[in-house]
Amino acid sequence: MTASNNHDNDGDTSGKAPLPVDGFQSPEEPVRVNHTARNVIIAAVVVVLVVVLAFFGYRGFVGKKTAAAKGSESDSIKIGVVGVTNPEWPIFKSEAQKQGIYVDLVDFQDYTSENPALDAGNLDLNEFQHILYLANYDMKNHKDLQPIGGVAVYPLGIYSSKYKDIKDIPAGTTVPVPNDETNQARALGVLKSAGLIKLKHRWTAFTTPADIDSVASKVKVTPLKAEQVANSLKDPQVSAGVVNNDYVKDAGLKATDAIYQDDAESKEARPYINIFVARKADANNPTYLKLVKIFHSKKVSAGIMKKSDNSASLADEYSAEQLQGFLQDVEKDAKTQQ
Repeated sequence: MTASNNHDNDGDTSGKAPLPVDGFQSPEEPVRVNHTARNVIIAAVVVVLVVVLAFFGYRGFVGKKTAAAKGSESDSIKIGVVGVTNPEWPIFKSEAQKQGIYVDLVDFQDYTSENPALDAGNLDLNEFQHILYLANYDMKNHKDLQPIGGVAVYPLGIYSSKYKDIKDIPAGTTVPVPNDETNQARALGVLKSAGLIKLKHRWTAFTTPADIDSVASKVKVTPLKAEQVANSLKDPQVSAGVVNNDYVKDAGLKATDAIYQDDAESKEARPYINIFVARKADANNPTYLKLVKIFHSKKVSAGIMKKSDNSASLADEYSAEQLQGFLQDVEKDAKTQQ
């Protein structure tokens, strides 16, 4: 066999697959790697992530659920008031907490910010106003805040330096009343209730001296600035006067010196019942209604009477529905006057 023939035979590879050399596979065959260990690790990591996410998701759910419990320690009920140090409020807050309701009293220095704060959701309730004030606010601002509980009527009284009994007031004498719109109408209601005047029409919170039937009335009514009424009692022609509560002490008088005053049960006093107020959507909130009942307890009521020198007339017998009806009545009267 020649050398050339040996060369030809070595190079002839047609129809035959290449043979493995030194234990290595041909590059035409895929390389197979065992991934079992890696897959086990990935699966374990996924399981851990799922468990962690589920845990924190559950905690977040529970946290939201707890935060939604209005009245809990972490989400107290915010009530806007004027005079947070008044005797009734610390007692009320303590009594509410004994029953598992946490209250945050937000003190205001004026009477204009509480309703906007309630409407905006910055407060849950407020207690600073009477029904007439609320009616004026709702109508003027196109709102629908609602009373959910009565507090008291702080009476407007008739005072006299000459007579001790309302029945002793002589016919034809003069009785001054405050001339500001709100107190003037209320004062006329007090005089009507006391039997000193008669009106041409049904009394409303918008009644004026022009509505007095002077011929049928026992006394003559003279409107004066509120701060002047108490001093006018010294006038010989003045038998008595309706003194605004803000000026009783300034005149050296006490609320108990009044010879007549309105009370929470009279129709004329209804617009002046001080109230707890809520947004309409919360008018039936059971926790808020429970707070009203707590406020009506003997301990809290004692604080109210202490603050008013025992002159307050408690309005704890009215339901939320009745108070809302009184509000509607006042709003109807206001629209009639427009």
